[in-house]
Amino acid sequence: MMDLDAWLPDPQVRGGHRRTARVTPEDLWRAAQEVTLSDARVLGRAVRWRIPGTSARMSFRDLLGSYPFTVLAEGDRWSVSGLCGRLWTLTRDYPRLDGPDEFLEWSEPGTARVLIAHWVEPQSDGRAALCNESRISAVDRTGAVRLRALWAVVGHLERLVGGEALGAATRRAERATG
Repeated sequence: MMDLDAWLPDPQVRGGHRRTARVTPEDLWRAAQEVTLSDARVLGRAVRWRIPGTSARMSFRDLLGSYPFTVLAEGDRWSVSGLCGRLWTLTRDYPRLDGPDEFLEWSEPGTARVLIAHWVEPQSDGRAALCNESRISAVDRTGAVRLRALWAVVGHLERLVGGEALGAATRRAERATG
C-alpha cells in the first residue's frame, strides 16, 4: 500500500471506512472491482448528480480510473485516485489531469485536491478487510474557506454513505464464494 501522506499530507478533510468478509483478499478485491454505482444507491446517486452523464451501471473502479479522476498509483490489491477542482460549484469544474505528477503539482488558486484510496488487508482469522480513505485539501485560503462551508453542509453524509460501496463489495464477495 502506498503512503497516502506522499500524495496529500495534512488534509483538511479525512474519512475512512472498513468492512470485513469471510473470503480471501483476492476474492474481496475482485468483488470490489465489480461494484457499480447502482449497487451503492445513495452514494451512486450523489456521484451521478455531481458528475452528470455517469451511468448507474458504471463500476466504481471505472469511475475512479476515468475523467474527472486519474489513477495516481495502483498495485495488486490497492488503488489510489485523485481529482482537482472547485468541488463547491454546481458545474462540473474539474480539470483533466494528465497523471500523478500533475496532481502533486496542482496549485490553481481557489481549488482543492481530492484523494481516494482503496485497499484490501488480510486478517489473522482468515477474513479480509476492504478499506478506503478519502482526503481533501484546499490549495489556498480561498479554497479552504469554501471547502469548510461545503463540508459543513455535506460532511455528515460521508459517515452515512462512505462505506456503502464497501458493504456492497463484501456482500458480493461472500455470495460469490458461497
